[in-house]
Amino acid sequence: MASPIRSNKDFLTGLIYVAIGMGAVLVARISELKVGTALRMGPAYFPLVLSLLLIGIGLISLIRSFIKPGTPIGVFAVKGLVLVVVPTFLFGFLVRGVGLIVALPLLVVASSYASRQFRWGPSLALAAGLVIFCTLVFLKGLGVPLPLWGSWFGG
Repeated sequence: MASPIRSNKDFLTGLIYVAIGMGAVLVARISELKVGTALRMGPAYFPLVLSLLLIGIGLISLIRSFIKPGTPIGVFAVKGLVLVVVPTFLFGFLVRGVGLIVALPLLVVASSYASRQFRWGPSLALAAGLVIFCTLVFLKGLGVPLPLWGSWFGG
């Protein structure tokens, strides 16, 4: 008997989106933060709305998987996954110690290496641009308390 699912990619993507959205709804609902209303939003309102939108996108993807044929799921790219996820965690652990000027370029270059089109020039240019952008927007503009140079360098 043939499966009614015509696109495995859309089906699995929809399941992942719905699961993450439902988890976020659960966390928002059981947290002690107030949701509030659209006119008087509490701290849990925005995450709850985003998680509901994520569930909606997941449901659209699930419905689409039964209607539109898709391409088969390819090989699981472990190298790419590791080269994106691990640098992200390392950035979180290192940013206070080494500062934004060191941690952000490490994140960008290591994550860029996951691409088949990796080249040093564009990766370093992107890293420099992001350091300047993040410094101006987050540190100067929004006042996020991240060090440019971390405590490991005497910052």
